Amino acid sequence: MKGKQVKESLVRGDRIYGTHMVSLGNPLSAGWTADLELDFVFICTEHIPIDRTEVAAMCQLYASRGISPMVRIPYPDKYWANMAIEGGAEGIVAPYVETVEQVRDLVGAVKYRPIKGKFLQDLLSGARQPGDKLARYMERFNQDLYVIVGIESEEAIANLEALLSVDGVDGVFLGPHDITCSMGIPEEYDHPDFIAVIVDVVKRCRAMNKGVGIHMDLTHDRCKPFFDAGMNFMLNQADTVKMIHTLKGDFKQLRDKYGDRYQLPGETAEQGKTIVY
Repeated sequence: MKGKQVKESLVRGDRIYGTHMVSLGNPLSAGWTADLELDFVFICTEHIPIDRTEVAAMCQLYASRGISPMVRIPYPDKYWANMAIEGGAEGIVAPYVETVEQVRDLVGAVKYRPIKGKFLQDLLSGARQPGDKLARYMERFNQDLYVIVGIESEEAIANLEALLSVDGVDGVFLGPHDITCSMGIPEEYDHPDFIAVIVDVVKRCRAMNKGVGIHMDLTHDRCKPFFDAGMNFMLNQADTVKMIHTLKGDFKQLRDKYGDRYQLPGETAEQGKTIVY
């Protein structure tokens, strides 16, 4: 998908599918990934130590394969958003957003390019309107760009409608780890209060025609209530997480089949046999 298609799908409520690609690793990886039938890839610069050059290379490679690259910037900042876009990002995911001012600055950086300074502030406040030529230019110039705000705290959830009322927001990213910590039930993803909160947020987002998704293993049964509520931004796990889980299961199966156990560095073979997965 191109960014314009992603935006349109998020608004309509159509489901779009993608995963978190942790790093480039191999320049051929984008080609291999295309076989996964992804609509987008999620690239994180908040928690993953990858530099601007690698992020730009990932964006360019995935975009060339028809997979929309979205980048989670380190924090909700218009300058970081602009840098990611200049490197090839189509979507900007801003983490831990809590104020209308943050959202307005992000929308200005993404949807009003290349306008900056007082001119931009006047446009955002409504004190000034762009002329027809400029309006058409900005629409064309930014047609594949979209803004996704990170709702990751009780404060943000309480202010959800105000945050999403800023014209130009396309979707919502829900961070389960931070939300459960904010609720005082860290990592209790099966907790009924957590599930109820996510269902409520999904419904509120869809009522405002905003895309919404949560970053989890979406194949898990715990996510079904979110789908039933209308979740359509399908950010399923991460490449390395899936790889680790799959390979760990494979090696456990092989060791069990042939009577072996994992031997930690420095241990004897006899000690290794006592290791339990």
